[in-house]
Amino acid sequence: MVKIHETIKMATPNKNSQFTITKKIAKHGAQAVIVIPSILKEKVNAGMLVKVTIDILENNNLDEVR
Repeated sequence: MVKIHETIKMATPNKNSQFTITKKIAKHGAQAVIVIPSILKEKVNAGMLVKVTIDILENNNLDEVR
């Protein structure tokens, strides 16, 4: 399940966008990855500098987190 909420900050002249994405972490080999949903492909491009904040909402794999 992917939930996306967009908030446009009007205080800055370049209208930075802020998105909150709630989703499960994917696994790619030994790496844990966060995949950006395709619905955001117009807003988020490779090479962009973004800020990512991770809040753990649920942890079913307590032994694997180390």
